[in-house]
Amino acid sequence: MGAAGPGGTVLESEPMAEAIAFDTHRFVKHLTAHGFTEQQAEVLADEQVHLLNTNLATQADVAVIQRDIAGVQRDIAGVQRDIEGLRQETKAEMEALRQETKAEMEALRQETKADIAGVQREIEVLRQETKADIAGVQREIEVLRQETKADIAGVQRDIEGLRHETRTGMEALRQETKAGLAEVKADLLKWMTGALIAQGGVIVALLKLLPG
Repeated sequence: MGAAGPGGTVLESEPMAEAIAFDTHRFVKHLTAHGFTEQQAEVLADEQVHLLNTNLATQADVAVIQRDIAGVQRDIAGVQRDIEGLRQETKAEMEALRQETKAEMEALRQETKADIAGVQREIEVLRQETKADIAGVQREIEVLRQETKADIAGVQRDIEGLRHETRTGMEALRQETKAGLAEVKADLLKWMTGALIAQGGVIVALLKLLPG
């Protein structure tokens, strides 16, 4: 600590040569005027000087702190530039990824569209084949129906022919039976007539043989 003239004290920071003047004489005089003893006032003055030397920052200290702050600000600016560069790189990578994803999605969409078109074509081919198969089955059913119809008509004709033949045969049999019965009846009548005539002759012959 250096003197600042009569009744004064020079306050000086340890690392710096620049000093701040503190009037200890006036400080002690002011305290004694207000009831402090001279010894108490001097002790308080010494403590005040010690406090100022310990806690008061000089302009040089402030300059050092400002330089430190400027260095920190430069570091912060560098970090901000790094962050901005990283942000730009990330943005570019995200855009590239977006474009790549978009291209992949478009390719997948086209592949899916092509697959759907292929499935639709297969379904259409299957539908046409099924339609053709159904048409073929319908034609076969129609042919079978016509054949069955013709067979039924032939059976009906055969039945009708058989029925006609049976009727004709029955009629012929009836006529033959009727003719046979008539012939038998005629023969029976002839036989009965002959028998009656023969019986009459026998009776006449017997009558002749009887005595009168």
